[in-house]
Amino acid sequence: MVSRENALLANNILLVAALVVVLLGTLLPLVHKQLGLGSVSIGEPFFNLLFTWLSVPFVFLLGIGPLIRWKRDNLGKVKKELIVSGVLSVVLGIALVWIFADKFMPLAALGAVMGLWVIITQSIEVYQRATHRHDLVTGLGKLGRSHWAMVLGHIGLAVSVLGIAMVQNYDIERDVKMAPGDRIVMQGYEFHFAGLRDKDGPNYDGYIADFDIYKNNKRVNTLHAEKRFYNVQRSMMTEAAIDRGITRDLYVAMGERLPDGSWAVRIYYKPFVRWIWFGAVLMSIGGLFAMSDKRYRFRQKSKSAVSAEPVKEV
Repeated sequence: MVSRENALLANNILLVAALVVVLLGTLLPLVHKQLGLGSVSIGEPFFNLLFTWLSVPFVFLLGIGPLIRWKRDNLGKVKKELIVSGVLSVVLGIALVWIFADKFMPLAALGAVMGLWVIITQSIEVYQRATHRHDLVTGLGKLGRSHWAMVLGHIGLAVSVLGIAMVQNYDIERDVKMAPGDRIVMQGYEFHFAGLRDKDGPNYDGYIADFDIYKNNKRVNTLHAEKRFYNVQRSMMTEAAIDRGITRDLYVAMGERLPDGSWAVRIYYKPFVRWIWFGAVLMSIGGLFAMSDKRYRFRQKSKSAVSAEPVKEV
């Protein structure tokens, strides 16, 4: 027998375990050094490995939690929903990575499957709740704000997981040497250094580098990366140029001018990076929905009711 309380308890334990991992990974190198045992570094592979194994059961329970009842339930009652959700999430998750990436990465597919698992199971729960006593449209209108808060919170987390999985596995960053007229191809996009313009301000000397971006011989956009040198502060400032998209963002940032007249240029390709922020926005909206639900507000007694209460003598 299972219950929604059990799923919540298990997920809270997993979240506390993730907190302990971050705490140990942050403090252990400091303690190790203070004890005179030398310097030790805990890097990205440590956190990636542990968080991957913690996130898999967490997301699985997050998906089945809304489908089971409070106090006591049987997974056999939602067996059909779980099988359908599992098959769809695996097929669509692998297809997503296969379509939007030129190389199949198992961890990216795992992240896509996890995100889609939560989205599909949550969609099934909303459909079941809305059509329990009414038709779909009427039932959706009768769902409370607290319920929509849960839905948006879960789906927002799933969207962020999708974005994190794609960025973590397919993020590309390259430092190249380019002069006006040079071209470079990265991830199917051709970056053409079209030219360099002066842009001097009242307290700085600046340059603007124009980059034409092509894909399949069609111009996608023209980016304008800027470089400024402030004479008084003796400091350099770089303003990256960004081509925003739903499935990817392209960044171009200017580095230093090289002795031969060329420039050091940094180019980024970040797939699905905006999904991370979009998921956070959905979770924030869910929090606002929960705060606005009248059931979670404390009712204050009116002054007349308070004054009417009898005073007890001691």
